[in-house]
Amino acid sequence: MLEAPDATDLLATAREALLEKLLPALPPALHYEARMAANAIAIASRATAADPAPAEARLRTLAGDAATFAARIRAGEFRPGMPRHAEAAALLAEMTRLRCSVSAPRALRGT
Repeated sequence: MLEAPDATDLLATAREALLEKLLPALPPALHYEARMAANAIAIASRATAADPAPAEARLRTLAGDAATFAARIRAGEFRPGMPRHAEAAALLAEMTRLRCSVSAPRALRGT
């Protein structure tokens, strides 16, 4: 059986080719767009590697879904001093770390 490269490998190869081979061959007027495409590929690669399942499971246990969770936060159900405040705060922190790990990993440096 042949082993096929996974999506992360394919995206890494495409990004490398774009930055190392195509970008230098492009006119300077197109460098910004090429770098934007390379950044989009990097984000897509991180998104394929991220595992939202643990956070989604905790969300379902705590509130059912994101819309209900948000409504319950707005209603004050998870404010400090409420029984499930710590659980809600931990879930929000986990969701933020997950989102940043995909779209802004530098924001997580030093945390």
